[in-house]
Amino acid sequence: MTDFLEGYSIQRWLESCPQGYLSETEYGHQPGEHEPELMQSDPLMRDQAISLTAQLIAGERAALAASSGLIGCAPDEASKRFLATQTLDEARHVEVFSQRLFDLGVKKSELDSVVADLANPNLVRFAEILLEKVDKRDFVAGVVGQNIVLEGMAFSVFEMLHESMKVGNPKFAHTLAGTIADERRHVGFGENRIGSLIRENPDRKSDVQQMQKDMSYFMLATFADRFRAGEIDAQRERMVDAAPADTDAPAPEFHGVNLAEASSEDLEDLLTNTVLGEFKTRLGRIGLEYQSPDRP
Repeated sequence: MTDFLEGYSIQRWLESCPQGYLSETEYGHQPGEHEPELMQSDPLMRDQAISLTAQLIAGERAALAASSGLIGCAPDEASKRFLATQTLDEARHVEVFSQRLFDLGVKKSELDSVVADLANPNLVRFAEILLEKVDKRDFVAGVVGQNIVLEGMAFSVFEMLHESMKVGNPKFAHTLAGTIADERRHVGFGENRIGSLIRENPDRKSDVQQMQKDMSYFMLATFADRFRAGEIDAQRERMVDAAPADTDAPAPEFHGVNLAEASSEDLEDLLTNTVLGEFKTRLGRIGLEYQSPDRP
């Protein structure tokens, strides 16, 4: 437990996060950065950016509720302290993505209604499965659902978004970079802490694995809704039309796939396979058998 205490201490969090990669940022990005003019002037682009950001807020609100709720049922002080830092991370994520909505013209008084109206029902159900475990003070299932499944999904989604935004929207890319660093730490905690608890409680495997399967289905259904709606192709066409003809910027890539040229179907497969592959690897490390979900 000594190494665990050192690796996930509040002091380590202070050094790496607020005093590290977030130093001198405002709402996660560099001071003075703005959303691209295209996001503000093109109604479709703006609406799609708002819709995407609303999904991120819905996910991060679930993560905030889960991490804060798990503190009270954590079996040791080291886990409580780490989850306290994670709670602040998740609160920051909610804040920075909410600020992006404000930057896109959403009124502060309309924030909750916009998120409620736009949050994908499958994403809402995904979060409900996790929060049901937290409400029952089920620490093992809660951490697997939060720090392996939800955070593992977010990690890959944020990475893919980051690669696609680095050239066209540095402000949002910088915001995503900080959240990726946070998620990497959260996933590491899940792997390091829950492995020992699974070994001590092998009877918990079946129900935790079922939770992973259920959450994974609603995650895939959320992906399907987003990628099959035609929004990505329409957004890409507008970005290509607005890009300077002589740009030398390299094409964005994620796991070797050109994000600027891949079809929506290919992008859905890419994200799905990346996330599920990571689930399988991480669950194996903690002694759980990955359960393949039905495909929506």
